[in-house]
Amino acid sequence: MKLNIAIMTMLAAGLTACSPAGPSGNLSVPQPKKPIELNRYLGHWFESARYENQFERGCEAVTADYTLRTDGMVRVLNTCREGGINGKRTEAEGKAKIVPDSRNAKLKVSFFGPFYADYWILDRAPDYSWSIVGEASGRYLWILTRSPKASEKTRKMLVEKARALGYDIAMLRWTQH
Repeated sequence: MKLNIAIMTMLAAGLTACSPAGPSGNLSVPQPKKPIELNRYLGHWFESARYENQFERGCEAVTADYTLRTDGMVRVLNTCREGGINGKRTEAEGKAKIVPDSRNAKLKVSFFGPFYADYWILDRAPDYSWSIVGEASGRYLWILTRSPKASEKTRKMLVEKARALGYDIAMLRWTQH
């Protein structure tokens, strides 16, 4: 009996930790429109902006590296500097799987055991120099670029694209690099 209670408590804690928290910046997230060529999407990305979230609180110089694993899944390695661009470097390694029939634009990402979260590539540059990533609840948004500091012109264009996707751009937090 005690073992069952412990298992149920751990399961409830895990589900609570994975549940979305905070306000939604988009009550009607659109489906991804563009197909993704996975080999072109893989590689090193810099987080230009995000909706603030619990697991990145206090992070600057955030990057994401995507590489193909031997099992066909994608290795995800996220890094950040805690407290500022010269802060302690931390890493989170996860895995992602492509959602069938999504033209590679939807993935399920896991950093914690069997729990997976949505990762939707909502828009991207034709040359894969930027992407806008969200998920179904509208509580999370990331603007990713291949360079650490996008030009002002590119930043404005990405903000307008996020707005056109229905996101509250006032909720964007720009990442320092």
